[in-house]
Amino acid sequence: MMSELSELILRRIRDVPDYPRPGVVFKDITPLLADHTAFGAVVDELAGLCEGIDKVVGIEARGFILAAPVAYRAGAGFVPVRKKGKLPAETLQRSYDLEYGSAIVEVHRDAFEPGERVLIVDDVLATGGTARATVDLVREAGAEVVGAAVLMELAFLAGRDQLAGLDLRSLVIV
Repeated sequence: MMSELSELILRRIRDVPDYPRPGVVFKDITPLLADHTAFGAVVDELAGLCEGIDKVVGIEARGFILAAPVAYRAGAGFVPVRKKGKLPAETLQRSYDLEYGSAIVEVHRDAFEPGERVLIVDDVLATGGTARATVDLVREAGAEVVGAAVLMELAFLAGRDQLAGLDLRSLVIV
């Protein structure tokens, strides 16, 4: 049985065919973000996963939209993981593959204190490449990744396999 939150999320996510490339069905979360009740319920649910967390990492770009208010609500710091070339100070970087190409993500080298406990937050888990690269970056920077949380997991792309051994929470699995 699907929870009320899952139903609310699914009613507020729009499928956009052939975006950003032909054959890809993009999961547009902007209708969810525009609905104060739905957006608030998602932030509250994700913030509830942050007990004992020092920092919440958001993955560019839509992960920022979720992770920043979750960090605020949880009383934790927010750290952005960005696409290559977007951060101004010294960075660590990882390349990864995604369902329609490849890319590089970066984090500031000094974003974490040694041993800080981190929750990674993103909007969609697809192939898991971005999440895996982010886990590796956070660990290289000296922090402990205690888990990851996503708004939606696309199970047919098996991204969860990239995060074996990590506590992964998905508010909706399709």
